[in-house]
Amino acid sequence: MFSSGCCKLAVVLVCVLLLAVTIALRITTLNFSRAEKAQLEERNANLTHDKSQLEAELSAMTGERDELQRRLSELVNVTLDPDTANPHLILSADGKQVKHGDTRQNVPDTPKRFNYFANVLGKEGFSSGKFYYEVQVKGKIRWILGVAKESIQRKGSTGTSPKNAYWAIMLEDGTYEARAVPSVPLSLKGKPQRVGVFVDYDAGLVSFYDADCWHHIYSFTNVSFPEKIYPFFCTWGNDNSAPLIISPVYNCPIN
Repeated sequence: MFSSGCCKLAVVLVCVLLLAVTIALRITTLNFSRAEKAQLEERNANLTHDKSQLEAELSAMTGERDELQRRLSELVNVTLDPDTANPHLILSADGKQVKHGDTRQNVPDTPKRFNYFANVLGKEGFSSGKFYYEVQVKGKIRWILGVAKESIQRKGSTGTSPKNAYWAIMLEDGTYEARAVPSVPLSLKGKPQRVGVFVDYDAGLVSFYDADCWHHIYSFTNVSFPEKIYPFFCTWGNDNSAPLIISPVYNCPIN
């Protein structure tokens, strides 16, 4: 049998052991709580970072939206001026389409009318600001698009280059070129179905785009426009019967 002293010692040892276990459990719990706290702090930091990133993306998207709205406000309702159309051109009643006809139309030969090349101008001219419009060229094998000054030569053979106050690009039988001096061959990724024309009159800029993919085609820069300018269209050849169509604008390129 154990003596009274041994029993007391055993009790003391048991109490010490229990106290040690309790302290160990508290230390473990404390360490676990600190680990959880560290994880929470890391999660909060990540959430704060994600929030900042989302706010930055939202700000960028808002900026793009505002820029697009500003650009869309620069769109103009371009229509064709029948008083300028070459007699071989046929215009739609709404002034949005033009094609080359087989026979000469019975129209008066006024000073405004082109009598040699198959040209036509837009009705509205511009002497300041910016404007943008698009032309469907699907199915066409020959066309010239751009802008021209008001006082261009309407009679006889006059080349469509900046020398004669035309700023335009051309497709002729599969070959694209900018009507610069000298002309500039254009190597395009694809065959545009719609061509966008953007003009910043005050900055002296005329830019052309593949309007379906916003691909930049060519720009005339540092242009000193001498006077009011007009949208310019040309299409010729009886084998080129698909019309040029001034089309509604759904997107607008961002310079």
